[in-house]
Amino acid sequence: MARHPFRLHQPKVVTAPVVVASPHSGRTYDWAFMSRTVLDSERIRSSEDAYVDLLLDRVPALGVPVLTAEMPRAFLDLNRAPTELDPAVIEGVPRGAANPRVNSGLGVIPRVVAQGRAIYHGKIPRSEAEARIAAFWHPYHDQLETLLANAQAQFGHGILLDCHSMPHEAIEGTGGAAGTPEIVLGDRFGSSAHGHIVDEVEAVFRGLGFRVARNAPFAGAYMTQQYGKPIRGRHAIQIEIDRALYMDEARIRPNGRFDSIRSLMTEAISQICDLTSGRRGLAAE
Repeated sequence: MARHPFRLHQPKVVTAPVVVASPHSGRTYDWAFMSRTVLDSERIRSSEDAYVDLLLDRVPALGVPVLTAEMPRAFLDLNRAPTELDPAVIEGVPRGAANPRVNSGLGVIPRVVAQGRAIYHGKIPRSEAEARIAAFWHPYHDQLETLLANAQAQFGHGILLDCHSMPHEAIEGTGGAAGTPEIVLGDRFGSSAHGHIVDEVEAVFRGLGFRVARNAPFAGAYMTQQYGKPIRGRHAIQIEIDRALYMDEARIRPNGRFDSIRSLMTEAISQICDLTSGRRGLAAE
């Protein structure tokens, strides 16, 4: 597996309270992991937010850090709590009350990828699950916490933009008369960020020509819940982008619009940074 749990792309000078993260775009699938899975090299990637890290590769030049995962989501899901252990895939985990994510096979050690395809034949040892969490989950989240703490110390508040991609089939037909959304912003129905910040982020994406929805069908998971504490000056917004905009989903390859979508994402984050860099004391509002 990857030697490092993440890549941190730091700007020369931090100029905004924004931290950008991509916890699901890791694509290092080593032999040891692939020898354990029953899936081939394409199907194992179906839950990956493929190339989101590359959509963000111009963002550090804007003056904000970008934190991206190295390991794939199928190996370890950074957008889950370390306690979300699935007894159906990890030996020695007692059965009991579990949240819907774990029950559906999407705990911190996933049991399935997209379309419910099983990753393993049988279970993995609990010691292996705990080793993954220690080696990859904790370092990533420790680094993310440090980045947000630094932003808050410098600017009085920190804003996490938690970037993901969504399968087109998951959103097709969900927008009604407004059309299928191309960007879904998740703020856990108003609990993870001040409403006016989310309003401005939505206006930025709409101004760039995207169709935007909020919290449906994706409202945010562990990242927004853990790091979105508006009363403490921490704000977290999940940004989901339709994969069909920038990639061939069947072949898992960037499509002809990749460069233009990357430019639009860079411009969107640039505008968000401009809107937020001069503010202080958002927790008190």
